[in-house]
Amino acid sequence: MTTVVVVDDHRLVRAGLRTIIDASADLEVVGEAGDGAQAVTVVSEAHPDVVLMDLSMPGVDGIEAIRRLRAAGLVMPVVVLTSFAEAERVRSALEAGAVGYLLKDSEPRDVLEAVRAAAAGHAPLDPRVTRVLLPSADRGGSEVSLSGREREVLSHVARGLANKQIARTLGISERTVKVHLGNVFRRIGVSDRTSAALWARDHGIS
Repeated sequence: MTTVVVVDDHRLVRAGLRTIIDASADLEVVGEAGDGAQAVTVVSEAHPDVVLMDLSMPGVDGIEAIRRLRAAGLVMPVVVLTSFAEAERVRSALEAGAVGYLLKDSEPRDVLEAVRAAAAGHAPLDPRVTRVLLPSADRGGSEVSLSGREREVLSHVARGLANKQIARTLGISERTVKVHLGNVFRRIGVSDRTSAALWARDHGIS
């Protein structure tokens, strides 16, 4: 059973999510919070497998709540569920420590699949935010020239492998993996692994 804490300042939204989640045989809501400060308390007590986090809330917002969770050593995956898809909000949420980002008009089944994906160690992102994160894709990014080894490293990043796992898989040192990644980041115009993985998927490298 995958346990979930739902964080949203609207009681009706929380109730709706609880109904959808609890109707699944493999998912269960074990706590709710109406703002970011309460979220830290509830999550620290319930220790859920996944947190569904709204961003726009009075007082402590979702991004600050994610930061506080991480600062408190609470590292369970956080999936943002919000109405906003602006690049700044998306990047801020991911940089704070969120692993996924969904929009509130998503289909219920997509929310459930995102929770399952996050619990399994993946990074569920609404397809509608990927292009917001990848402006380079609209500036001829598909013509970026990568070496065979760089493409291999990037493909493993897109699959969610850590540098140590990539090094072991390719039979190279972890330092060499970091060098290749640095080159890839510069060439495709991104600054983090999540954006690199999104770029790879957007360009058929996975």
